[in-house]
Amino acid sequence: MVLEMKVPSPGESITEVEIAEWLVQDGDYVEKDQAIAEVDSDKATLELPAEESGVITLKAEEGDAVAVGEVVCLIDTTAAKPEGEAAPAVEKQEDKKEPAKVEAPKVEAKKETYASGSPSPAAKKILDEKGIAPSAVSGTGRDGRITKEDAVKAVPSMGTPTGGSRGESRSKLSMLRRKVAERLVSAKNETAMLTTFNEVDMSPIFELRKQYKETFKEKHGVSLGFMSFFTKAVVRALELYPAVNSMIDGKEMLSYDFCDISIAVSGPKGLMVPVIRNAENLTFRGVEAEVKRLAIRAREGEITVDEMTGGTFTITNGGVFGSMLSTPIINPPQSAILGMHNIVERPIAKDGQVVIAPIMYVALSYDHRIIDGKESVGFLVAVKEALESPEELLMNDNVEKALEL
Repeated sequence: MVLEMKVPSPGESITEVEIAEWLVQDGDYVEKDQAIAEVDSDKATLELPAEESGVITLKAEEGDAVAVGEVVCLIDTTAAKPEGEAAPAVEKQEDKKEPAKVEAPKVEAKKETYASGSPSPAAKKILDEKGIAPSAVSGTGRDGRITKEDAVKAVPSMGTPTGGSRGESRSKLSMLRRKVAERLVSAKNETAMLTTFNEVDMSPIFELRKQYKETFKEKHGVSLGFMSFFTKAVVRALELYPAVNSMIDGKEMLSYDFCDISIAVSGPKGLMVPVIRNAENLTFRGVEAEVKRLAIRAREGEITVDEMTGGTFTITNGGVFGSMLSTPIINPPQSAILGMHNIVERPIAKDGQVVIAPIMYVALSYDHRIIDGKESVGFLVAVKEALESPEELLMNDNVEKALEL
């Protein structure tokens, strides 16, 4: 019996995938549930398992875009499993005959002369030191000869190659990367996107982490990072400004009474945005554990489409790469995204004095069609207030209870 293996649906609204890599070769014997290919959808890279054991015949090439439900390979389930590796084929002796050597005709090299514009020995030495090709210099000597004076006066041209590498390569974008590109352009073109900025004094969070991070890690097995504070601050601000936790659906505004927070993670094949479900119900420990779990799954290529579907608001952290300030792009169909950045000690005014404090610039990009300036600015100020007063606004003045210590 020959089984036709068809592309399964990776998730709702996905109509095609791309064969990223075949993990087996045509004619191999495969076991049931063995991973035979990696396929890229517009959301994630997934493994395709063999449905039965048998000899496989591939029907698609790597890089092909195939529709969901299309046959990508055949498995002959009646084929017997080989007992061992087939012995390498013995080449016929006649196949090993070396082809007759054809000696290329000798071509006498044309001797370059000063008349052809070559430099004098002294001029050549100067041009070599400057990294300038003789062809880029006009000689003023007899019959176009490049003199020492010409070489001294020569200046490298910014638009003229001077002997350095000028190679280039071309590779096909993965379906995930192409889809991300389409979504980013769509977000820029189809939303009235604006960005508002603010700064956060991270001193209170630094003090809390310094005091409790070791105990927190020993108790819960995860680090007390910044993401839990930002996630909790965002949840609080979304409850205060529900329009930021809304989306446009045609001529209607769709609002949510839950907070599914998407977190941007750099994966092996590009940006991925897994979702922390019902973040409003999670403790600091719960947020940190979920962030760690999703980040590991994304970086190891194990993230599923369901884990990246949905989300009502996104947090992205360019600070891990050293970004001081940026304008993050909305993750459609969401209406807003918060950008975190690096933390740098800066002079600020505090209680009438100039002091040095760890400062982070934060940015909120939002869709002005649904979120007004008052709400966007109020939201970001609420995030700032919570981060600068975490004990009062995020921990109900009981740090150890909030951290479950």
